[in-house]
Amino acid sequence: MSETNIRANSNRKPKTNQVPIGIALFTAMIVFGIFLSTKSSKLSLFWILGCCFGFILQKSRFCFAASFRDPYLTGSTSVTRAVLIAFAITTISFTAIKYGASLKGLPMPGQSYIAPISLATVIGAFMFGIGMVIAGGCASGTLMRVGEGFGMQMLSLIFFIIGALLGARNFGWWDINFIQKGVTVFLPDIFGWAGALAVQLLVIAALYILADKWESRKLFED
Repeated sequence: MSETNIRANSNRKPKTNQVPIGIALFTAMIVFGIFLSTKSSKLSLFWILGCCFGFILQKSRFCFAASFRDPYLTGSTSVTRAVLIAFAITTISFTAIKYGASLKGLPMPGQSYIAPISLATVIGAFMFGIGMVIAGGCASGTLMRVGEGFGMQMLSLIFFIIGALLGARNFGWWDINFIQKGVTVFLPDIFGWAGALAVQLLVIAALYILADKWESRKLFED
């Protein structure tokens, strides 16, 4: 070993054992979950699901911003394809739920989230896309990286909250003057339930194939 390497190793700080910290945090999470259960069973359920969801996000590095950003920056489409698979699974699941409710004559869940498509949708998507690329993450990615201690995402979260509050405060005006002037599209009304499912899955499959070919081409070019 050279003298330079010996000096570099001697200057390194000894690694801190984080196991006790992890155990303490895990214990605190359990205690807080038990406390929430005394207030409401739903709160404790939300706490458990939130912790599990955050753990999965952190380990999988799942981020919607990365699914759009990585193909251009690094050529990798692994996250992009993961998002498309998630879309395919949720498409099948929600179609089954909505179709089942429709057969029983019950109100279909989630219908209130079908919003009109207009120029406001395009502008909003463009602005959100720019923001999440600059911030380095979407809403889920920002929350996950805040838990990891990233300073940039902490700043992004503050302005994310401010923007969300301002948006909620002024949503009525935007809804009346812009959003409601668009056209509402519900695919089963156009193609039928089977046709709508087939069309959406075909679009997702086409995007998956394009993403796979994009990554292969980037690897070949490199």
